[in-house]
Amino acid sequence: MTPMCDAAVTIGNLVARYAELIDAGDFDGVADLLGEASVGSVGDGPLLSGRDAIRSLFAATTRRYPDGTPGTKHVTSNLIVEVSDGGQTARARSYFTVLQAVPGLPLQPIVAGRYRDRFTLVAKRWRFTERRFSIDLVGDLSHHLLTRLPDPP
Repeated sequence: MTPMCDAAVTIGNLVARYAELIDAGDFDGVADLLGEASVGSVGDGPLLSGRDAIRSLFAATTRRYPDGTPGTKHVTSNLIVEVSDGGQTARARSYFTVLQAVPGLPLQPIVAGRYRDRFTLVAKRWRFTERRFSIDLVGDLSHHLLTRLPDPP
């Protein structure tokens, strides 16, 4: 495999790893994954950074059930990875759809949107440097979030 293909696969795995961690309710793992990145919505809004701040955000906003999970499945699709010519930075964009099934809520999509990510190769390891998201479709989030999301544009 070429270095560019290796990078694209590794970056795709980082994007998928986020979905695994959040669905497992592993906010420490999410914070480790995104701890060196700036995180926030697409546009000019404020960005959050730092492992502790990112962990606190997820712990304060995402409901977990007795099994320790939020009862969700984050499905990431339409992933496009663009590695820079120098092979030291990359961008990715993808769609997400979050499904949820918990007591009182039958299986259904609850939110869908887009990720815009940036990555840097540091010491032969790809890392998130930025994750921006936008929400396009909103369903019943009452069983998922501890706080209310702003309405999409």
